[in-house]
Amino acid sequence: MTTDPARPFGRVLTAMVTPFAEDGSIDLAGAQELAAHLVDRQAHDGLVVLGTTGEAPTLADGEQQAVLEAVIDAVGDRATVVAGVGTNDTAHSIENARRAERLGADGLLVVTPYYNKPPQAGLLRHFTAVADATDLPVMLYDIPPRSVVPIEVDTLVRLAEHPRIVAVKDAKSDFGALAWTLARTDLAYYCGEDMVNLPMLALGAVGVVSVVGHLVGPRLAELIAAVESGDLAKAREVNESLLPVYTGVFRTQGVITVKAALRELGLPAGPVRPPLVDATPEQLDQLRTDLAAGGVHLGEVHTR
Repeated sequence: MTTDPARPFGRVLTAMVTPFAEDGSIDLAGAQELAAHLVDRQAHDGLVVLGTTGEAPTLADGEQQAVLEAVIDAVGDRATVVAGVGTNDTAHSIENARRAERLGADGLLVVTPYYNKPPQAGLLRHFTAVADATDLPVMLYDIPPRSVVPIEVDTLVRLAEHPRIVAVKDAKSDFGALAWTLARTDLAYYCGEDMVNLPMLALGAVGVVSVVGHLVGPRLAELIAAVESGDLAKAREVNESLLPVYTGVFRTQGVITVKAALRELGLPAGPVRPPLVDATPEQLDQLRTDLAAGGVHLGEVHTR
């Protein structure tokens, strides 16, 4: 677990899928096995549980509690476990945050409320209320493609004054806003959109909250190390090798393709829950081609 305040949640984190059994129920043993695999074999120093890739909107509160407990039990002594607690209801988000704190999470991921399109004053009130509810450090999740509303720079500057709001998972890819926020705050930035890992790291992000990290964690660690050492030529080389992986995973929803890949690798994943649908045979064939071009060969890793 990290103790560096400059990167409060670590460097390489993945937004972990939630493994399901074939009947759609939670696979808690699978969640523990996958979490251990990511930490022990994929160079992760942190995991984000119950995020979008974890299909949190389709999990009941009791299921979310069970998954978080299982992952903390499996890896909580050797990796940072960040719990996704944000919803579009402030009161429910606070309940989720308090539950995560009771269960022993190391931090909270709080997404911009989606669907109800709050103004910036509403975002300020929402994030502050959740941060006030526990003693855990908070990572804001800025993702306008899903929430519609971006967290504006001035709002981020005000939120950064809160002692427990310490980081941002950025899936906005507004590099001007990123640069200004870094210049005006001490927020730790984590790239939340894999295709732009390199430019965001070059601007000053301290790590990634990845989806492709399920498959290429060590190369993400290599990418971050290259940027931190100032070896941008090496960073570009690593990034170029990852481009087919980024493209393959995000041809459709990342959770759909990652679960398909994990199943092929003999790792816990199971199906996705409606309204998502599993990868078609044609999509799986394309994924195999894409990943092979990026050095990931499905069917070669089996740990069960």
